[in-house]
Amino acid sequence: MSEANEAKQAKIPYSLNSKKVAEATREWLHNRGVKVEEIAELVMLLQKKYYPNLTMEECILNVEKVLSKREVQNAVLTGIQLDMLAEEGKLLSPLQDMLENDEGLYGVDEVLAFSIVNVYGSIGFTNYGYIDKLKPGVLERLNDKSTGETHTFLDDIVGAVAAAASSRIAHGKQAEKETGDEPEEIRLPEDH
Repeated sequence: MSEANEAKQAKIPYSLNSKKVAEATREWLHNRGVKVEEIAELVMLLQKKYYPNLTMEECILNVEKVLSKREVQNAVLTGIQLDMLAEEGKLLSPLQDMLENDEGLYGVDEVLAFSIVNVYGSIGFTNYGYIDKLKPGVLERLNDKSTGETHTFLDDIVGAVAAAASSRIAHGKQAEKETGDEPEEIRLPEDH
């Protein structure tokens, strides 16, 4: 048996480290220039009209809750990794060219974003569509092609996280209205 095969067999079996994944998600967002507060600003933009007393703290809390979901973390890490590989020119053509140029007919970036939005129901899809078209705040910066950075996936991911957090707020506010409980006391079904 070769040394490579022996090393492979002696390898410790893979075990998911959820804490490491959560930390990597936040670190990678930060390294790509995205702050939780910027995502929360998008949430505020989406929800302030419906909830005039909404605070930035509530928006940040809901962004944090969305980012704590494993499915969201998987989408964030996958999208950022693909953006980085495209930025470094490490993908094969024609995928390299499509990602590097954020090809309009390449829709896999939106499909990945839908996996985030879907966590909080159909209201998230309308929020996502609106914010993706408008591209305010951090989304405008991530879509700036003159920077030399590739954010084909990240702009959609950030918009999806904001849309999901907005949906979470809407569901929480409805639960608050029905139960009379304060927002911090409300546990949404997906939090269990």
